[in-house]
Amino acid sequence: MLNYIWFGMMAIGVAAGIYNNKIDAVTNAAIDMAKVSVEIAIGLIGIMALWLGIMKIAEASGLIRIIAKGLRPITIRLFPDVPADHPAIGSIVLNMSANILGLGNAATPLGLKAMEELQELNEQKDTATNSMVMFLAINTSSVQLILPATVVALMGASASEIFVTTILATLCSTIAAIAAVKFLEKRKRFAVAPDAPQQEKNNG
Repeated sequence: MLNYIWFGMMAIGVAAGIYNNKIDAVTNAAIDMAKVSVEIAIGLIGIMALWLGIMKIAEASGLIRIIAKGLRPITIRLFPDVPADHPAIGSIVLNMSANILGLGNAATPLGLKAMEELQELNEQKDTATNSMVMFLAINTSSVQLILPATVVALMGASASEIFVTTILATLCSTIAAIAAVKFLEKRKRFAVAPDAPQQEKNNG
């Protein structure tokens, strides 16, 4: 589906360029953005390598288990189907911590790692589990104590001026996201049906 959407957007752009006699501008924009995409990708490689390396060291040293154990009262309620000592809990906690501190680029590799580990627990690989949906909701609506500098610059205000409102707004969004996931996961319409082989096994 996404392939059709992207193709449609490109086709509309080319058609608009031809209609307005600005096809040269469309071509130049495509080349410039291709260059920017490569620069962004290469820049993210370094960040992801750094934080995945730190993640590996924390996992080997036992730091992740200590953090996960300390936050067990919270994570056991948010992610009841994930074992308390599973590495996914540590990745989730570190991702949430990075988001809270406004380290968006650092949170990205940790989020990908958490999803990869949650997928290992997923019996239906083509369907997201409740824990995966909950993590995505929290990651998207994350509470922020420190705003990224780019956001502060775009808003044209100092960090101190929007500190309290930022915490309140993101806290409300996170509470709403968690409540929505908890509510919807109990509805029959959104319940995950068991795999056919597994269901036959249980019936047999």
